[in-house]
Amino acid sequence: MTKPGTVGELRASGYKSKSVKQELRDNLVTRLKAGAVLFPGIVGYEDTVLPQIENAILSGQDIVFLGERGQAKTKIARLMVGLLDEEVPALAGCETNDDPFAPISPVGRRLIAEQGDRAPIAWLPRADRYGEKLATPDITIADLIGEVDPIKVAEGRYLSDELTIHYGLLPRTNRGIFAINELPDLAERIQVGLLNIMEERDVQIRGYKVRLPLDLFVVASANPEDYTNRGRIITPLKDRFGSQIRTHYPAKLQHEIDIMETERTRFAADAVETRAPEYMKQIVAELTHLARRSAEISQRSGVSVRVSICNYENLLSSALKRAIRLGEPVACPRVSDLDAMLASTSGKIELETVGEASEEKILGKLAQRAVLSVFNRAFSGSDLDEVVAAFQGGLKMDVSDVMPSDAYVRQIGEARPLHAACKKLGAKDPAAVASALEFVLEGLHLSRKLNKDKKAGQTSYRS
Repeated sequence: MTKPGTVGELRASGYKSKSVKQELRDNLVTRLKAGAVLFPGIVGYEDTVLPQIENAILSGQDIVFLGERGQAKTKIARLMVGLLDEEVPALAGCETNDDPFAPISPVGRRLIAEQGDRAPIAWLPRADRYGEKLATPDITIADLIGEVDPIKVAEGRYLSDELTIHYGLLPRTNRGIFAINELPDLAERIQVGLLNIMEERDVQIRGYKVRLPLDLFVVASANPEDYTNRGRIITPLKDRFGSQIRTHYPAKLQHEIDIMETERTRFAADAVETRAPEYMKQIVAELTHLARRSAEISQRSGVSVRVSICNYENLLSSALKRAIRLGEPVACPRVSDLDAMLASTSGKIELETVGEASEEKILGKLAQRAVLSVFNRAFSGSDLDEVVAAFQGGLKMDVSDVMPSDAYVRQIGEARPLHAACKKLGAKDPAAVASALEFVLEGLHLSRKLNKDKKAGQTSYRS
């Protein structure tokens, strides 16, 4: 069926205009009835954040997300676009996406006055109805709302003429969703300008009052630290936001792992197959969870989920690099690859104290605690008694991040008790056996059942 191309055809089709908040509400109701996923890729918010978002949309309330960095605030705002209609009609040639039945700009009003039902319309896809701005102290009213265009004045128009205005981001996002990231960083005098946009709709540009009845759904994000350190949200503006929703970091380890797998950068398939054992994923996620509880790390700025994602990427890359150099078909990360996470963790955390402990030492301790925690969940107290007994009988094993997987298989052939431990971890191919063996040996060392010697890039485990 051909879509209407003029206002008259649109009117004849029976189309009814609705506000963007009504549009979001109607589509949310439809999704809820169908049991559809509202925000794909958002993990761990099912019982906390998402119900509050649903309530806010059903209530027609603008939203401010309050939370530390790396808590998917911006991602949720962008995913809200999926609740808009696939397409909506707008008057062709209008910068402000005017409703064909209720134009707000002088261009739109003139178009209707001159052509009436013959006025052409364009169809806006939902992707074009989203605007976003990172708040910085240097943002001006002109950026957000508009400014007098000197070129249009030079053409002979009066300053009081609305046709002299060059519209900013907010009017250009009319009938859509506008997101402001890090709202407290916006200068207070600019926040005052938003008051009128969100409530009264009257704005002044160069001293001239312009009526802009914008149809917007406003979403903002803020970091709690910003309220005291870099800026604040003025009280009248906070009052304009119907809902303030507190985000949080993943409460469960599995949620962290799911986010790691979803958000990591993926490339075209390499000649080498990369597989990460579940216990290695748990170690990466556990390190982040421990960092969020560590007294040595500042919790005011938080420990972002990006730490887990980047650490996981570097862990896989370290394994891939070794497999390529050794000519192995499968890359499987080992405990000896954990050093690769230093670069991806550094700079993403802030230490509570300066001078006494370096970032490298703190991260090293956290990695050891993470390995031990995962090890204790994987094995009970008596599972590895035979392995410990074998080492007490004189067994010694060497590991290295550059040692071929086959060398691990040959070593384990001389230590039968280790076969059961590797089998319990699901290790079948040589690469997985090498990874499992390092995990078991390091876990026993951290449990104070084995000694460890490091020399020239090689680690030896003994009784």
